[in-house]
Amino acid sequence: MLNNSVKRKIKQLSLLSFAGLSAWLISQSLFNQSEVKQGTQSYIVSSDNYQQLKSKISELNLKPSHELAIINAVAIELTSTQLELIEQNLNVNVSKNYQVELTGGNAWGKRKWQPKSIVPDYIDANFAHEMRNFGDGVTIGFLDTGLDQLQGTSTGLGLSTDLYGRDKFWGTYDAINNTVSNYSNEESGHGTHVASIAGNADYDVYGNVYGVAPNAALVGIKAFDAEGKATYADVIRGIDWALQVKDQINLRVLNMSFGGQQRSYYWEDPLNQAVMKAWQAGVVVVASAGNNGPEPMTIGVPGNVPYIITVGAMTDNFTESDQSDDKVATFSAAGPTPAGFVKPEIVAPGGHIPGLMAFDTEIVGAHPEYHDGGKYFEMSGTSQAAAVVSGVAALMLMQDPALTPDQVKCRLMDSAHTAMTEDGKLAYSVFQQGSGLVNAKGALQNTASDCANQALNIEQDLSGEQHFYGPANIDDDGNFYVEGLGEEYVWRLGDKSLDDNAVIWRLNYDSNAIDWKNTASTDAVIWRLDFETNAVIWRLNFETDAVIWRLNLDSPESTGININTWVDPQ
Repeated sequence: MLNNSVKRKIKQLSLLSFAGLSAWLISQSLFNQSEVKQGTQSYIVSSDNYQQLKSKISELNLKPSHELAIINAVAIELTSTQLELIEQNLNVNVSKNYQVELTGGNAWGKRKWQPKSIVPDYIDANFAHEMRNFGDGVTIGFLDTGLDQLQGTSTGLGLSTDLYGRDKFWGTYDAINNTVSNYSNEESGHGTHVASIAGNADYDVYGNVYGVAPNAALVGIKAFDAEGKATYADVIRGIDWALQVKDQINLRVLNMSFGGQQRSYYWEDPLNQAVMKAWQAGVVVVASAGNNGPEPMTIGVPGNVPYIITVGAMTDNFTESDQSDDKVATFSAAGPTPAGFVKPEIVAPGGHIPGLMAFDTEIVGAHPEYHDGGKYFEMSGTSQAAAVVSGVAALMLMQDPALTPDQVKCRLMDSAHTAMTEDGKLAYSVFQQGSGLVNAKGALQNTASDCANQALNIEQDLSGEQHFYGPANIDDDGNFYVEGLGEEYVWRLGDKSLDDNAVIWRLNYDSNAIDWKNTASTDAVIWRLDFETNAVIWRLNFETDAVIWRLNLDSPESTGININTWVDPQ
């Protein structure tokens, strides 16, 4: 039973968390663009020669706000002259310290005392629960707005204790202020809601548990403020801390329910580099696709990282007992990515999902009608869908702790249920649904291997030796397709597939799907990207060379990474 010894470990965690951080890490507050001194800008500066970079900064009597050793970088406020001095005789990469916001979901549902638990039964997680697999021993980290230790309403269980009454809360690391506490000050409500979908040990009035992995241990990593905003530096520092403590608390899954605008290829983005370091270190990273759908190429950062598991959202259309009208949510972001990778890899329930949320949080204050008057709140979004998959990953790792992140991704995708029409065709493009709907029972019974990321090399990617492009491309009609596969894998953008009513979720649609799950090259895709002029040209009319669709990247820094935007109820 995790009692006094666990509590001692939690208290020790605050000391352990600072062991890998140098004394000059002095930032105590969230970077705010409006507070930048006249003539200065906050940058993330990295160099292969990290010690030389720090020496150069010291010589100039400058003080970084963040030490980001995970990517050999510092976050620092500089004038243009100071930046030029750092760049002299030193090979550095410079990126603005963009602000980021969480990708939550909208607050929708019906006022009720306590909502029903739907998700575990819907994705067959009850199979694991019947086998006494509740995710025990696996820690899930939530890089979000913080994490309240809320107890449920019917049993007293919730996020602080597991089904057996054992303490399972590791506390919260505040990446904004660089502190650790046993308790979190969660002003937003988003982080707690997301965590409860994966790990709530409370029961509904029918005796059904809410959480997918109700005994999984939880740790909060607070990088976003009450409004769901953060900076790249704070998010990266949160990832860095997670890697420092992962072995001490068995942190095997890291949930990232946020997304931001792409400003470069995936390998050039400093936040993505930190995410790739986490995956390389053995942490299963689960990211939300984002709520900017249904248009193509709306996946953001870090969901565009090809290695990790990116999750889109589907909904039961408010008819939980009738799966025929289930659909991919129209808000769910779609691929491909600028580097030609198919995203998302999988979809999960993300419509009107109940979760724990304190009554005095920002979200409840803005939408009190969707709070039950107790401790439950209903939200829609890919944030919620990502949490479902994080819970399934915890179940898989409890059953087989030796699984690598690549193996977890492989089995999740191989066991997913593809959405089909009544006449046996794909109901949605792979750029909308990936492999299909997550299925916990199938993932636990699956024995597939070598079906994810085998064509990629994360070590070479991170070192800059080689970068990769996916199998997605564009045809003469401006439709996206998967190279080497048939007409079934062409996304005809004029089709209104998200409005279809008859859907059948079927296992193992087509063995050829493995080609897009595990295909990559070093050759550039045929569309042209011009990040320097802030324009990305995705679709061309090949006869007139006229631009059909342009995404303007010239936007304020405050519109960067955030918790998922609010969406209509689905």
